[in-house]
Amino acid sequence: MEHYDWNDGWLFTPVFDPALVRPECPELTLEPVRLPHTVKTLPYNYCNENDYQKLSGYRREFFAPKEWEGRTVLLTFGAVAHDATVFCNGRRVFHHSCGYTAFTVDLTSALHLGQKNVVAVRCDSREDLNIPPFGGQMDFLTYGGICRAVCLDVKEPAYLRDIFIETKAEGGFRIYTATVGETVGCTLQAEIRSPSGSRAFYTGELSLPITGALNSVHPWSIEHPTLYTLTVRLIRPGTGGLPDRVLDEKSCRFGFRTLQFVAGGLYLNGQRVELRGLNRRQSYAYQGYAMPDSIQRLDAQLLKKQLGCNAVRLTTPPSPAFLDACDELGLLVFVEMPGWQHVGDDIWKAQALQNCREMVCQCRSHPSIFLWGVRVSGSADDESFYKRTNETVRRLDPTRPTAGTRSTRRSQLLEDVYAYADYSYHGRGVGCEARTAVTPDTRKGYLISEFEGAQFPAKPFDDEPHRLAQALRYAAVLNDTIAQQGVAGSFGWCMTDYNTHREFGSGDRISYQGVMDMFRNPKLSAAVYASQKTPRSPSDIVLEVSSGMALGDLPGGVPTACWVFTNAESVRLYRDNDFIAEFTPDRRGRFAALPH
Repeated sequence: MEHYDWNDGWLFTPVFDPALVRPECPELTLEPVRLPHTVKTLPYNYCNENDYQKLSGYRREFFAPKEWEGRTVLLTFGAVAHDATVFCNGRRVFHHSCGYTAFTVDLTSALHLGQKNVVAVRCDSREDLNIPPFGGQMDFLTYGGICRAVCLDVKEPAYLRDIFIETKAEGGFRIYTATVGETVGCTLQAEIRSPSGSRAFYTGELSLPITGALNSVHPWSIEHPTLYTLTVRLIRPGTGGLPDRVLDEKSCRFGFRTLQFVAGGLYLNGQRVELRGLNRRQSYAYQGYAMPDSIQRLDAQLLKKQLGCNAVRLTTPPSPAFLDACDELGLLVFVEMPGWQHVGDDIWKAQALQNCREMVCQCRSHPSIFLWGVRVSGSADDESFYKRTNETVRRLDPTRPTAGTRSTRRSQLLEDVYAYADYSYHGRGVGCEARTAVTPDTRKGYLISEFEGAQFPAKPFDDEPHRLAQALRYAAVLNDTIAQQGVAGSFGWCMTDYNTHREFGSGDRISYQGVMDMFRNPKLSAAVYASQKTPRSPSDIVLEVSSGMALGDLPGGVPTACWVFTNAESVRLYRDNDFIAEFTPDRRGRFAALPH
């Protein structure tokens, strides 16, 4: 078993030419690039989505040693946005149509051993493709390119394609495996390693799950995200006195935890969790989706440590590095199938079902994921289609509930949880609609999957009253979702600003709906979230004053109310060294339901 990172050594052309796939193409001018890569670097604002909509190409030359004879060579792409055709030595070997999930190409039969080989990728990033999320007007840009990491694995002809572990908080588990190749007579060995380094071994047959229970486990939770490691080995028993042979092994991290989503909310290991989260766009200034693992992990750290969220909603399957960080931090994840409002024809729907399969199979061992989104966000009811998405996901992962964001009341509820985009608040009155007026089945779970950002965008450079108004609107909705019985929690729209199409956002092609800007600098509304953290040390104390106390920042130079967002027990105000007053939270006022 050999594993190679394949992020260096690529060549790129912004215009795909069939000559790119040939063993020799001296007539082409190619640019050396490193992955992840975007097909077009965009300006910060006033960008044009037509610039990245193109047929482009990637090429990589490599030597395949003769020692690979009789082995399987697999090339895995983390994501290619959005339609990828892979060639090896001029031969078409694979096609994939989703820019948010990984895919693996078997290069074995196309290789020339002992010689130079060429892998080429035809990348189609046009927005008129008949695949999700395309087909309607989208309120976000979709970019293009090999936007996640690539790796090469050399394995035996028989290998493990996938492993999945179902767990309970008490220590019970079931391990499922999928294999490829001739495995007659082979057995499985599963090893579970605890954080302290202790190990437990289990054996099983290929056709059956490996079941068992581990004693004295530490459950995975938001406060204590304890991770264990599962390693499954595919073993061919030795004959004629020869020892057993390990053909392949595959590892993943996981947590022991139990999920229940009922009418009263989400229960993790028997304890109710009040979800307080934000939606996350996975795009960045200039580079779109093409950011390395370190930056993907940083977003999770900002959500949990800086913004004080305990959950995040993702409108598309994310980078594995982001999910790894969520597992480590104790940040719950609601991940949805790609799409927005539009549901296409039968070919489109078939691809959407495939996206659901890939989303679940690639992400289901992450303990941070608590909910699968199996509806196209904001789409109309489609009973036959959404019955299939629910059935597909439940078959692949019976341990988690399903949901799907809709923007209409009493939509058909085939899922376990009614996820509602509640943009009802306009600065006065109640911050969210009554659950009983929205969901058609109050016996099922209910959460608010979007609120606020689209109702009241705020630029980082807007005047002080505007930025304060946005922050207080976030606080009002957060307060009222907590106060309303049966609402599991809410996800504000959204974490960061993002580039968008002309029809959405501001005139400069930026949607200023985030509590942070595109560079992850916080706006005042970010302090609403940050201040809800429970401080465990002095470094956790948040103190954000809404006013710079500068008359030039105020319309007409007229001071208005000054707010302090904090999780401290009280705030003292001084003028120079003179004590003026001490303020404490108003526990019977407008924001009485907020923790801080």
